[in-house]
Amino acid sequence: MRSPDFTSPQVRSASERPGPRSGGSRFRPEVQGLRAVAVLLVLVYHLNPDLLPGGYVGVDVFFVISGFLITSLLLREVREHGRVSLAGFYVRRVRRLLPAATVVLLATGAAALVLLPVTRLGDTAWQTLASAAYVENLYLADQTLDYLAAETAPSPVQHFWSLSVEEQFYLLWPLLFVLWALFLRGRSGGLRVLTVALASVFAASLVCSVAMTASGDPSAYFLPTTRAWELAAGGLLAVYLADRGLPRALRLPLGWAGLTAVVASAVLYDSGTPFPGYAALLPVLGCVAVIAAERPEGPSAAMVLSTGPARFVGDISYALYLWHWPLIVFALVVLERQTLGPLGIAAVAASSILLAWLTKLWVEDPVARHGLVRTGRGALAVALVGILSVAAVSAAGLLRVERFQASDFDPTVHVGPKGIGLPSPEGAWMYPSPIGAEDDTPEAYDDGCHAGFDRRDPSDPCVYGPDDAETTVALTGDSHSTQWFPALDSLAQDRGWRLVVFNKSACAFTAAEMGREGAPYEECQEWNRAVVDEIGELGPDLVVTSSSAAALPYGFESGPEARDAMAEGMAELWEEVAGPDTPIVVIRDTPRTTSDVLDCLAKYADDLAACDRPASAALELDDPQELAALEVEGAELVNLNDLICTDDSCPAVVGNVVVYRDSHHLTETYARLLADSLGTRMDQALDRS
Repeated sequence: MRSPDFTSPQVRSASERPGPRSGGSRFRPEVQGLRAVAVLLVLVYHLNPDLLPGGYVGVDVFFVISGFLITSLLLREVREHGRVSLAGFYVRRVRRLLPAATVVLLATGAAALVLLPVTRLGDTAWQTLASAAYVENLYLADQTLDYLAAETAPSPVQHFWSLSVEEQFYLLWPLLFVLWALFLRGRSGGLRVLTVALASVFAASLVCSVAMTASGDPSAYFLPTTRAWELAAGGLLAVYLADRGLPRALRLPLGWAGLTAVVASAVLYDSGTPFPGYAALLPVLGCVAVIAAERPEGPSAAMVLSTGPARFVGDISYALYLWHWPLIVFALVVLERQTLGPLGIAAVAASSILLAWLTKLWVEDPVARHGLVRTGRGALAVALVGILSVAAVSAAGLLRVERFQASDFDPTVHVGPKGIGLPSPEGAWMYPSPIGAEDDTPEAYDDGCHAGFDRRDPSDPCVYGPDDAETTVALTGDSHSTQWFPALDSLAQDRGWRLVVFNKSACAFTAAEMGREGAPYEECQEWNRAVVDEIGELGPDLVVTSSSAAALPYGFESGPEARDAMAEGMAELWEEVAGPDTPIVVIRDTPRTTSDVLDCLAKYADDLAACDRPASAALELDDPQELAALEVEGAELVNLNDLICTDDSCPAVVGNVVVYRDSHHLTETYARLLADSLGTRMDQALDRS
């Protein structure tokens, strides 16, 4: 979410302004109440998404409010002074936003050093720096595009993304008014030209938002190009209300309709709603309607939003937003839970409100009251001191991470599967380090040989090994197939194979229609059909495949029906490539551990058994590949899970090697150490065939 804008809360109501409007100059309490609605929606959503599954729309409400108030400020400045002072604009931004933000970042960074496991400190430190530099949204957008970072735990500062969006927006928005003041203000049609310019920003950004969201690009959530239209909507409203208002008869119903739209989107939307895109129009237009309605006579929405409690929460909404998310993250870490219970929710909510009130009382108000930042130099000095202070705290976290690095790989010590069933020594022997394990990924990813979600064409696959090899092996499947690349590549080098890779994210090798994010995964269907053609042309001597046992066909929930549908689709597709001269080796899916396994290893380095998972839980998923292999002539199943788990448990460290890089993928190191066993069992399976 984001921080609300306190730069210019003095906006005059239409009913209170005689004569021509100048952009606003009197406080509008209903806007403060609207801020309260926005921050409470986000607060409840973050405390427990089940309570308000679409509460994230509070961010969009804040964007509209900020666009409205900042545009009102700029328009009034041009009309009163004939120009826009960029220095003055940014001085006000620094004075109103930076002190509280810096305090929260410093406190959060210090708390992270004490409370977070070392495995999360590095990412948190970089995100803290990104937040201080107002590029946190770009950092998170980059992470969303990284398939390998899908299970990265949320940092306590990631909510700064929305503040970053606004500050990036404000780098350009005032320039429109500078140009307008220089060339068009006072001329005939000048205001119309300004309106067209703002509307162009609105339209271009909305089109970008809709297109990127519809394409399934997760970075669309964080980018300024997909969010600018929401702020521009508030800006357009400010320009409209500067010289006119809505008919009085419309205001009362419009205000209630707008407030209803905002609340309805928070109730009806959820994590599966494609967002922002078209869906963001409902809360954005709802917020626009509430502000446009101003303060009509009668029992209006503005009357409710102007009550004392609503105005109090609105007054502390910026600080409340800043504090609530770090408190939630740290509470979950301390309690070692994935979600907060009722008492935890109440405690975090109360603590957030208290800290927000104290921050406003002791930080925001004194800075504003005494005018501690009045000049451009003063603002620059404050900004530099804030960034350097945050950088120092972040550096302390990075230094702690640096001291927790692993030793070099030693084949005499890091024996991996050879140590199955034997106790592991203390954590100092672990390889890779829990910090580096999430990056211990197959070389195929670095080589660009694992296709992303959007790719449909496998016609240019990666090829390893000599072109004149006597044996050609094709590897296909999803990321659980790619995790076997290190072992197969090792075998290919030892045996002189040519290894051709056709792997794609979340795309099991099946004819069953796969689903992704609540919709058919069409790219996967096209990919698999094309892979069958490519394998037909390639004519490999062997096809190897594997996939996640948790993968589901579109429209199915987990259970026997989903497993059978997946198995049927696998058998159908495998029969098209299998034959007497092209057997298929199917590698049974590996166990699943917990999402915080690396955090656990860092915390219990002297008691690694604390991070083991019962075998019954780790292997509870039935693998449809087992059923499909029974149906297809020439398909042979290979299972290496006895080298990952014992009869009773699935350790996180075996033979001094960390087994998992996340909850369901092996580390590159452990997979590579399984090469000899994989080769032996493949030979045995093919001999049976």
